[in-house]
Amino acid sequence: MPRLSRESFIDLRPFRASPAFARLWIGSTLAGLGGQLTIVAVMLHMFELTGSTFAVSMIAVAGLVPMVLAGLYGGMLADAFDRRIVALVAASVTFASTLLLAGLAWSGNEAVWSLYVLSVVNSSANSIVMAARSAITPRLLPRELLPAASALGGITMGIMVMGGPALAGVLVALTGYAWTYSIDVVLMLSLFLGLWTLPSIRPEGEIVRPGLESLRDGIAFLRSAPNIRLQYLLDITAMTFGQPIALFPALGTVILGGGAITTGALTASIAAGAFLSSLFSGPVGRYRWHGRGIERAVQGYGLSIALFGVVLVMGAVGLFADGGVGESTPNLALIALGCLALAASGATDNVSAIYRSTMMQAAVPDSIRGRLQGVFIVVVAGGPRLGALYAGTLATFTSLWFPPLLGGFVIVGLVAMLVRRNPAFRAYDAENPVP
Repeated sequence: MPRLSRESFIDLRPFRASPAFARLWIGSTLAGLGGQLTIVAVMLHMFELTGSTFAVSMIAVAGLVPMVLAGLYGGMLADAFDRRIVALVAASVTFASTLLLAGLAWSGNEAVWSLYVLSVVNSSANSIVMAARSAITPRLLPRELLPAASALGGITMGIMVMGGPALAGVLVALTGYAWTYSIDVVLMLSLFLGLWTLPSIRPEGEIVRPGLESLRDGIAFLRSAPNIRLQYLLDITAMTFGQPIALFPALGTVILGGGAITTGALTASIAAGAFLSSLFSGPVGRYRWHGRGIERAVQGYGLSIALFGVVLVMGAVGLFADGGVGESTPNLALIALGCLALAASGATDNVSAIYRSTMMQAAVPDSIRGRLQGVFIVVVAGGPRLGALYAGTLATFTSLWFPPLLGGFVIVGLVAMLVRRNPAFRAYDAENPVP
């Protein structure tokens, strides 16, 4: 039986090369785990208050415009001021909004409007943190270690989304929403430690104060960067048509059964795939043709989402559910198949993310990196919100299984068309990064 070589596993050299990066990674991972507790708890909380999948999907949609504006402005701030201070201030806003969620839950005064408002504030502030933090990483590590750093980001995402939703489902079921929000408050303290111990990181080159001129400079650069533009389009395509997460609370009640536990398991499966693909990311980091890697990974993502839709069709016709399904009677066979399909989607999305993040950090000059990272965060975080609107709206007028089944095949077709029209993207070489 062939044995895995050391080169098959994730490259840990970024931790040894930069203790500051290691501290930031630990703080971001723990804080991200807590953040996932709150994200899933808010979804379940909203569904409990309203009984509406559409209301759950609107949590993401309501925050889309504020998050876009915050991400863009946060990128401009990161290109004008000390990126460490920008991240610290934005993290403080995220902390305050989570603390208020916990306080309302403990007092019993939570309402639909408060869940919407605080979710918007939380996601907007967090997009600024992410933009500043992403622009910080290339200043802490040499370029050849950026793919390894991106793969370590996949480990972070895996821990966050694999542990967070599963733990959130259990905590909500056993202790309620107040405790779940409160644990996030405690875990967020680690992010402050990671940021506080960083050195001062001011942008290099010409500094443009935040405003229209700064935004125009960013847009002008993006117009001259076809590889960066196309990776944005490919990610938006995948997230718009391949994000069924808003459907999970209803799936745990209607098609698959199992309630909140199923919601957590399905969401955690996506992260499990991301975690495993990062764990065995050695060959991924050594592959130099990042454009081709993104294309193949996104198409693999689309096929995985379509397969999840097939599993839901099987559930809709009652396969493996002789006695029916409900919160106390889950369809374990289909839940397992659905988790496998979602794990595959998480793995392929993570491979795409490794290449996309490395391309962003290596090909974009430091003087404009914050603004482009702001746009990148808007794409990464805004795409799923468009996906929530697509899935929630289409499921409302059709069936729960239809959005992922259709969306998966749409992704495969659109990616093929976009890359065919931009052949230079497939020739992108990580050893000679060209934006």
